[in-house]
Amino acid sequence: MRYTRLGTSGIEVSRICLGCMSFGESTRGNHLWTLDEERSEEIIRHSLELGINFLDTANVYSLGSSEEILGRVLPKYAKRDDLVIATKVHGRMRDGANGGGLSRKVIMREIDDSLRRLGTDYVDLYQIHRFDPKTPIEETLVALDDLVRVGKVRYIGASSMFAWQFSKMLYTQEKLGLTKFITMQNHYNLIYREEEREMAPLCGDQGVGLIPWSPLARGKLTRPFDATSARSETDEFGKTLYREEDRDIVEVVAQIAESRGVPMAQVAMAWLLSKPQVSSPIVGVTKLAQLDDAAAAVDITLTETEVKALEAPYQPHSIAGHI
Repeated sequence: MRYTRLGTSGIEVSRICLGCMSFGESTRGNHLWTLDEERSEEIIRHSLELGINFLDTANVYSLGSSEEILGRVLPKYAKRDDLVIATKVHGRMRDGANGGGLSRKVIMREIDDSLRRLGTDYVDLYQIHRFDPKTPIEETLVALDDLVRVGKVRYIGASSMFAWQFSKMLYTQEKLGLTKFITMQNHYNLIYREEEREMAPLCGDQGVGLIPWSPLARGKLTRPFDATSARSETDEFGKTLYREEDRDIVEVVAQIAESRGVPMAQVAMAWLLSKPQVSSPIVGVTKLAQLDDAAAAVDITLTETEVKALEAPYQPHSIAGHI
């Protein structure tokens, strides 16, 4: 495994981040394809054996079940200080008023709940899962800064929003002298490259590292275009992200993978890892082989000709992933 820093911060993480949305009780939340604790533990253990030290979850994943599994499993195989644990806040965790969002009340309650479930007294990277238009950004940013100051959080990050929203938040942090975001967890892969227009340049300019979610396009970039999986058949959100025109890109990935004698996933991941703003793509897996492919991609260098071939079929997409 290779390692890098998140943006211009000092913290070092593996070039692959283990996404933990696939871990959790399927009866909690709306992810019917999640793995139980025994199968989750197998993947977590293998990721650590591969040298992955960066794990990303969220309070809303299986309504806390993902965090609970990490809290029970990680101490069996690793020391806390050797890990970089990231989680997120924003999604609705309970019915009624103040059940979600980014108000000070919600943030202060949810960090304590996440710490309890994770079995730790601090989170390395605490991220706002989405932009909250109903809460003043100053309120959100001061609350996050307070969490850093009291030691419950080491660094803060953001996820999926418009570049103008993120720019406004970064400016406000600078203006008020608050802790700044070091990461942007955005929707970015060979099929969906709209982030290259504004978000990626903004993050490059501000020293913010990209940790893309869905780097393999919900598996679309790992198999023939019409093939399906248990997740793709039940993932209603995923069905809104991609379209028929993406087939041409998948076919180029398959051709390059065949010529190199490697799985498609390694080619698609190697392309994303080659982008200068990308620190550590977040890879969600349900099989050990998927984890091996992601790790192997770290050592693949695509030629300029291959990169051009992969990028040539791209057609502009409507914004997808956060609206």
